[in-house]
Amino acid sequence: MAEPGDPDLFKDKPAPRPEADPDAEVGFCSPDALAGRPRTVEPEPEPEPEPAPEAEAEAEPEPEAVSQPAPTPEPVPVAKPPYTPPPRREPVDDLPEPEGMMGLYTVYALILFAIPTFGVSAVIGLLAVMVRDVPTHAVAASHHVFQVRTLWTAAVVAVLGVILIVVNAGVFVLFLLVLWVLMRGAWGSWMLKSRRAIPSPRSWWI
Repeated sequence: MAEPGDPDLFKDKPAPRPEADPDAEVGFCSPDALAGRPRTVEPEPEPEPEPAPEAEAEAEPEPEAVSQPAPTPEPVPVAKPPYTPPPRREPVDDLPEPEGMMGLYTVYALILFAIPTFGVSAVIGLLAVMVRDVPTHAVAASHHVFQVRTLWTAAVVAVLGVILIVVNAGVFVLFLLVLWVLMRGAWGSWMLKSRRAIPSPRSWWI
């Protein structure tokens, strides 16, 4: 605090001069410093403008669809037609009268019994077919021709076999004749029972 008689240190300074309290200049507490000074109200900072919402992110491009080959259509299974059994073959009604059928069966029986009777029944059968007329029915006619062919051939070969016995070849010929007559007699009987005609009645085989 300045005492009386101290030099005036603030004479060159404009008013107001701190004559009464030079200590304020050197950092001491002065009455003016203790007095409240009006505080300048600082203006409130203006609110910063909110940033504009960023534009929505551009939609990501959808991945291009991978072109796949068109699936090959599966073949539609074709429904198979239901199985139809073959038509049953009806027996041929082209037969002679009952008397004619009985005669044909009788001749076949004489042919089959020619072996145990040593040819006697075959001779009777040959006479029976020779005195009979040829039937008009197709099935009966084929069997009639077949029987005549069998009996005449058997008679000729039997005579030849008996002659060849002298040279020891007749037994073999007669043995083959027995097999041939039995085969033709059995096959002809079966065809007649089935009401079927003989395909080749004039042949040497069946």
